[in-house]
Amino acid sequence: MAPSSLVPPAREPQPARPLTPPVALTIGGSDSGGGAGIQADLKTFAALQVHGCSAITCVTAQNTRGVERVDALAPEAVAAQVAAVLSDLPVAALKTGMLLNRSLIVATAEALAQLPAAVPRLIDPVMVSRAGAVLLEPEAVAAYAELLLPGADLLTPNIHEARLLTGLPVADAAGLEAAVLALAALGPRAVLLKGGGLPGFQGVDLLWDGSALHWLRGAWIDTPHSHGSGCTLGAAITAERARGLPLLEAVRAAKSYVERSLVHALAIGGGQGPLCHWSRQLEPGAPAS
Repeated sequence: MAPSSLVPPAREPQPARPLTPPVALTIGGSDSGGGAGIQADLKTFAALQVHGCSAITCVTAQNTRGVERVDALAPEAVAAQVAAVLSDLPVAALKTGMLLNRSLIVATAEALAQLPAAVPRLIDPVMVSRAGAVLLEPEAVAAYAELLLPGADLLTPNIHEARLLTGLPVADAAGLEAAVLALAALGPRAVLLKGGGLPGFQGVDLLWDGSALHWLRGAWIDTPHSHGSGCTLGAAITAERARGLPLLEAVRAAKSYVERSLVHALAIGGGQGPLCHWSRQLEPGAPAS
């Protein structure tokens, strides 16, 4: 036993100061490299002071060089995760990511039906990567259009996904506008078409808010390290919606968040590095950690 002189004196208990942040839910795939998917979503939520919950649909083995393996969870496991969150936590907004196959899309659609109608739902149709690699099974495309798009508050496809869903070429500004309106006709209340995959449209996105088109021009950050930027944009919009921002303001704030995160993107690994989710702490005048 230690001598009594070495025992630290008793301290008065400190009062707790619990917080009640908004809650957001992400339903998607796990990225073992930590750059995209569920991991990017939760980092984004935390950076924007939103409590993040998750329901994992797939487990990927990947790093900065690419995806080596994808294993889908059972639909019942996804449904149970969502049910557990919704039974206890006040989800204020949610997003979906990688769903992979029809069974997972069906389970997700059924889970979303449990939510109050006022909760914003962002559907990120993770179908095709920006490089053109197909990321879901063929029969799942029709399931997206049938089961998820009509209930979406915001659909956030990239150029390849817009082409897949509409059959349109989408090669210029007029094509972007035609694609956005065609996507809106599939049922979502609003559509944000990400233009970065089109030459000359880096940093440019097109939003249909249900009544008008908005060209949103941001900075083009010239970096090879942009892994997870699409997931991060959707998560940032979801977080801002959970915090109460209207759609257009939420999208603009999310674009600014992604730009800052790209400026300080992480040059780690041997391939495409991820975004920096603590970029605000690196800005002049930010408090030291």
